[in-house]
Amino acid sequence: MLVVSTVKELEKALAAVREKGGKIGLVPTMGALHEGHASLVRRSVAENGATVVSVFVNPTQFNDKNDLANYPRTLEADCALLDSLGASIVFAPTVEEVYPEPDTRQFSYPPIDTVMEGARRPGHFNGVCQIVSKLFYMVKPDRAYFGEKDFQQIAVVRAMVNALQIPVELCPCPIVREESGLALSSRNTLLTPEEKQTAVNISKTLFESVKFSSNHSVAETQAEVTDRLNAIDGLEVEYFEIVDGITLQPVADWTEAPYIVGCITVYCGQRPVRLIDNIKYRG
Repeated sequence: MLVVSTVKELEKALAAVREKGGKIGLVPTMGALHEGHASLVRRSVAENGATVVSVFVNPTQFNDKNDLANYPRTLEADCALLDSLGASIVFAPTVEEVYPEPDTRQFSYPPIDTVMEGARRPGHFNGVCQIVSKLFYMVKPDRAYFGEKDFQQIAVVRAMVNALQIPVELCPCPIVREESGLALSSRNTLLTPEEKQTAVNISKTLFESVKFSSNHSVAETQAEVTDRLNAIDGLEVEYFEIVDGITLQPVADWTEAPYIVGCITVYCGQRPVRLIDNIKYRG
């Protein structure tokens, strides 16, 4: 496995892969890798001649400086894991390498990027589109792999790919969960053992709400999830939206769309740590 930190090194390594006619898979990450990331890498390794994993904590998608400063960084451990998984290239650039000058590009794909995370984290999806588009231009992958835990992010990236006509196949991959049901996240490392136990209630409540939704309305299901979680000491729901899985617009009735998803963000613990999850209700 090759570890590179410059675009020049990356391009040289990829030229050798292309000469042999191999397909290239890209797994964009911000590091602090876990089994969720590993599942993306395994799939890419299985489906492509070479897999590039980017490890870069992208400053332009953070609207909270403390969140950026506290984001876990574990490059040495990440590289050891990626080597064991069969990744070909790790691209771990500096901020200066990715942004030699400020990126002033503006991306806007309403209404997909103006609800949920978009409404509460101004500039977040613009930063996501800046870095993902840069990685697509640098790597020129045939396929790119994203975890469905970041449900809205995939929809925004898909809109960007379509708008810019980037020739890449997006490959969404299922959420990977701990045995407890908690969705794997790099932010879980910021939780104390007690807080982690509390956080399990997020997925538990979502799973139970699927059965609840079979004989209750959308509004009742939304209230049930929100009220149950807010009643637990150490948890505070920022939002819980039940939306059309394609347009991401809120639905008022279960018959409004064939594919309906519940997306949630919850603050957990003393710091607190911001956790996201989602659950499919219909489709």
